Amino acid sequence: MRPSSTAALHAPDTPSPAPRLAGALTLAAMSLGFGVVQLDITIVNTALESIRRGLGGDVAALQWVVNAYTIAFAAFILTAGALGDRFGARRIFMAGFALFTAASVGCALAPDARSLIALRGLQGLAAALLVPNSLALLNHAYPDPKARGRAVGIWAAGASLALTAGPFVGGILIALTGWRAIFFVNLPIGLIGLWLAKAYARETPVHPGRAVDLPGQAAAVVALGALAAAVIEAGVRGWTDGFVMLGVIVALIAAVAFVWQEARVAQPMLPLVLFRHPLFARCALVGLLANIAIYGLIFVFSLYFQDVNALSPFATGLAFLPMFGVVFPVNLLAPRIAERLGPRATIALGAVLSAVACLALLPIAPGTPYVAMALQLIGLSCGLGLIVPPLTSTLLGSVDRSRSGVAAGVLNATRQSGSVLGVALFGALIGPAGAFIHGLRLSIVISAALMLAAAGVIRWGVPGEAAR
Repeated sequence: MRPSSTAALHAPDTPSPAPRLAGALTLAAMSLGFGVVQLDITIVNTALESIRRGLGGDVAALQWVVNAYTIAFAAFILTAGALGDRFGARRIFMAGFALFTAASVGCALAPDARSLIALRGLQGLAAALLVPNSLALLNHAYPDPKARGRAVGIWAAGASLALTAGPFVGGILIALTGWRAIFFVNLPIGLIGLWLAKAYARETPVHPGRAVDLPGQAAAVVALGALAAAVIEAGVRGWTDGFVMLGVIVALIAAVAFVWQEARVAQPMLPLVLFRHPLFARCALVGLLANIAIYGLIFVFSLYFQDVNALSPFATGLAFLPMFGVVFPVNLLAPRIAERLGPRATIALGAVLSAVACLALLPIAPGTPYVAMALQLIGLSCGLGLIVPPLTSTLLGSVDRSRSGVAAGVLNATRQSGSVLGVALFGALIGPAGAFIHGLRLSIVISAALMLAAAGVIRWGVPGEAAR
């Protein structure tokens, strides 16, 4: 019997278990969608050295293995939100899950580094389809702000669980069968997520008049790709190299063209009017700053553990396990803390905690015992766990529900752009021969400064908004 028929058997004032079950299983499907996207961040970082040994390449090649994914993710996520608004978030979410699963199998079978990088880009495109539409479906399934905040907390916690499991599971798979197994693991996740979404998720209202901004999309891809290429190659060629300078110029021109296009087109992929709301704009900026700091450090620490301290992939996975493990319970606690302190104060608290943890890592050197850095890494992740749920819920709550797909896309585009810039910048700092530890320490200082800036951005200076 269908859920709608079951609901009709109940009295109007009696809550029906069928909608609650459908909502819970919709949340499970959305969490799997976001979780598999996050899984492929940490599981790949654990496998970087194994991939280099298997396919060849230098630090720049490894940066592209990571950044091909995040560039495509960041560049297409705004269009993905618009597609969800136009055709229905459920339909686009399921298409993204199917594509992600197929691209993962392709990555597992990649014969060389170039093929792997291209397929990682296809994974990133699929991830762009998944994430904003999963949030739009949650926003549709949980109209009550408090219930939505808790659902988003569980959604983020599911992703945190995937982040936590990634290094550990990846280390085991690499030790047993090799790095290709880390991509095959996405196959059963994808099949389960597709079944749950098809069976239980309710389609969002469609807006057939919602146009796709192809010129804006092209400008976004060129701007982000050119900037990432310039920063990555700067670590090898130097900042004054002609190719690097050309990349920066192309990125700037494309960025200006993107803003110009979005300001003039009738239905932009990034409605600039959203940024007139101070809280929306500041949430997006915090997402950018936090991801530069956190995901840039994840990249360099994965290489530090394996290249400098000679840990195996499995030992590296164990080293990351406490760091990512704390994010899950903190994500679950964050909405309740935000109810007491206010969302902005909670976000600022998380950012300051991460900054302090970064500064405590500065004495790091070759051979530093893991126990001497474990608490700092845990503190860094606790801060991130406090930031994401209230940041996401606050940004979604600052716009009309009809624009939730675009709003979710903006947040995730800024966050993933931060990931691209963090990996590119910090990878360039550790790239020169003999500069690893100096570059690592400089990356730590930059991360601390960015997190303190994020705390200041969200906590103060929003005209007309309560400090909470």
